[in-house]
Amino acid sequence: MSTDNASRPASPLNRFHAVIPAGGVGTRLWPLSRAAAPKFLHDLTGSGSTLLRSTYDRLEPLAGNRVLVVTGVAHRAAVCRQLPEVGEDELVLESEPKDSGAAIGLAAAILHRRDPDTIMGSFAADQVISPDQVFQDSVREAIHTAASGKIVTIGIKPTHPSTGFGYIRTGELLKIDGAPSAHAVVEFVEKPSEDVARKYLESGEYVWNAGMFVAPVALMLKHLESNQPELFAGLQEIAAAWDTPQRAEVTARVWPTLPKIAIDYAVAEPAAAAGDVAVVPGAFRWDDVGDFAAIGRLNSAGDVDEVTVLGEGARVFTENASGVVVSDTKRVIALIGIKDVVIVDTPDALLVTTKEHAQRVKGAVDALKASGDTDVL
Repeated sequence: MSTDNASRPASPLNRFHAVIPAGGVGTRLWPLSRAAAPKFLHDLTGSGSTLLRSTYDRLEPLAGNRVLVVTGVAHRAAVCRQLPEVGEDELVLESEPKDSGAAIGLAAAILHRRDPDTIMGSFAADQVISPDQVFQDSVREAIHTAASGKIVTIGIKPTHPSTGFGYIRTGELLKIDGAPSAHAVVEFVEKPSEDVARKYLESGEYVWNAGMFVAPVALMLKHLESNQPELFAGLQEIAAAWDTPQRAEVTARVWPTLPKIAIDYAVAEPAAAAGDVAVVPGAFRWDDVGDFAAIGRLNSAGDVDEVTVLGEGARVFTENASGVVVSDTKRVIALIGIKDVVIVDTPDALLVTTKEHAQRVKGAVDALKASGDTDVL
């Protein structure tokens, strides 16, 4: 029996290592989400679990303890508190944000040095996904597809003609063992107008780009080297020192010099043009919680009438009202005869807007930054 096991090829699932990039402030969720406490550190769904913790728990059945977290130096203590399972060797700290190209590229370079046969999967820390089982089935398909020599993205089947997401145009079925729904990728397309988004939806050929990538680390790095040689060289230098006493010195010297670029532009789009990208359509529910209107969509458990209420011990009175209230204080909030309102009450800042204008919160943050009111950011 032992001979049979030895001669059987190992499953690609055993080569899988999850990567969680935990960055981005989420400025459209100000004043709840701030530089010191970004959105992935919050429970935005009323589940009792933060977005970061939920992401880890969703990946653990696939990766076990093979989970690398990339986050900012400032968030180290909070991340370690929420994920006590993540050891020092699995925590990659950025001294300053450099966009997803550097964050995911460094994770790939470190994992490649440790084991060049690794298949990595990158999943942002600030997305809401359910049910977990359907997500995990999609990731397993993506791992089998990656093992055939592809960079794989998990696309979300669109539910409406969204103008807020990029899209992926799917091509022919690839017929890969263990991945019955994997398709070739024809192209990535930017966020469309509503008319174009409607056409995408009607065609059935397009899925939303959720920024989830599963790929052999060697193939990821090959495309990074071809398209961004300067970024590739810097990341290789850091990765070479990563598991040595020189890590801090080399990272401090090289990281600030790296170019800022998204992984989509650095790797995914050029790789798609070369025919090296596949997509597995995901049938799970997915939301990137981009604004307070999304929080209203995702929450119903704490509803008072038609008002979604978030916050431990929030004191909210409503009469003929609807909307979202997030309270971080013990102040009583009374809503009377007001529809689709968004109120976020924190000890040092109060936001009042509507669901319709929730996307414009980022503009307020930009204005506060410009006027020097950075103490509330």
